[in-house]
This record gives sequence, structure tokens and C-alpha cells, in this order.
Amino acid sequence: MPEETLDEALIRFRAELKELAEQVKAVKGEKAKSEADGIEDIGEVMANLTLTYRHLEDASMRVGKTIQARAGGKSIYDNTAVGTPEEKIKE
Repeated sequence: MPEETLDEALIRFRAELKELAEQVKAVKGEKAKSEADGIEDIGEVMANLTLTYRHLEDASMRVGKTIQARAGGKSIYDNTAVGTPEEKIKE
């Protein structure tokens, strides 16, 4: 089997990060349903699971930006959240 190209590796990394993020989200959901044991700091547990998920989301986005940069920096999405830069807000 031929070695994986950089682009193939980046696509795989992104998919693996997204899968891991979903697993963390599922664990957090299950933990939210469970009862605290009186020892653990449930607030810290939930906060750190949330941060873990967010960091994995960010890592996935960064890998996506790397893929985008390798393709010449062109995004498949537009550059504005709503409308186009030329549109004016109508009162």
C-alpha cells in the first residue's frame, strides 16, 4: 500500500478529531445524567469536558484551514455571516 499523502493525512486527522469530539460530547452527556459520588467536583468535570470538546472542535477547524491553505486559500464558504459586504442594512 502506498504511503499516505499529506492531504490524505490531513483529511484523516480532521475526521479523527471530529469523531473524538463526538465521543467526548457523548461522555459529557452521560456524565450529566449520572449522580455525583460526593468526592468529585462535578462542576470541574463538566467544565473540563466542555473545554476538551471545544479544543477538539478548534483543532478540527485548524486542520480544515490547513487543507484550505493547501488549496490556495480559497474557502468553499462565503466570507460574511449574513448577506454580502455590498448589502446595506435597511431601516
